[in-house]
Amino acid sequence: MKTILCAAIHLNDGELWKHQPKNIQNGFVICGHRHHNCLSIFFGMFGESWMEKKKFIIQGFLTSDNEFVSRQDAAKIALASGQIKEEIETLFSEDLY
Repeated sequence: MKTILCAAIHLNDGELWKHQPKNIQNGFVICGHRHHNCLSIFFGMFGESWMEKKKFIIQGFLTSDNEFVSRQDAAKIALASGQIKEEIETLFSEDLY
C-alpha cells in the first residue's frame, strides 16, 4: 500500500536531473521532515538569487513508491493508508507527525 514518506518541494527549472522521483520529467525534488526544511536546503544551495523562483516551487510530498504528489493527492493517499484518520482537502506534514 502506498504511503506518504516525507515533505517535498519540486522546482521545474527545465533541466533534466538524475535520480528524481519516477514521475518527475524535468526539474528536481528536495525532501525533508517539513516543507520549511526543504526550502532551507534549496535556498542554502542556490542562495538569495533564487528568491524570485520561490513562486515556481510546488510544495508536496514523496510517496513510498517514489512519486512526488501534490498536497491534495497526498491527503487522499494518507487517508487511504491510515496515516490520517479524518478526510482533509490539503495535507500538511504536521498532520502526519
